[in-house]
Amino acid sequence: MNATTIGGLIFIGLAAGALSGLVGIGGGIVIVPLLVMVCGLSQQTAQGTTLAMLSLPVSFVAAYTYWQKGMVEWKIALILCIGFVVGGYFGSKFAVSVSPLILKKIFAVLMIVIAIKFLFIDKK
Repeated sequence: MNATTIGGLIFIGLAAGALSGLVGIGGGIVIVPLLVMVCGLSQQTAQGTTLAMLSLPVSFVAAYTYWQKGMVEWKIALILCIGFVVGGYFGSKFAVSVSPLILKKIFAVLMIVIAIKFLFIDKK
């Protein structure tokens, strides 16, 4: 890995980290597409790499900052965590078994649906 690649990855990490802290996104919306388009990773490898990067230490720092300001609902977070672990297991099993092209299309449709909802449907 050369210095340009390392610098690019650091920039991607900084951008995703800033967006994650600002609006709660980063991994799926920023890092996965850039790893596919810029670094040439497959959709599955980009997703797996992003999930590995988002492990406890990274998420904890951002969540701790919100917690300090009283902006974390721990009961909700713990209940969501149970579903997230189970869903993550089965979702990853499916993701590694489907073709990268199908997975990219699923990913793109999800981002479009969320964008449309936020732009045109969300009333708050």
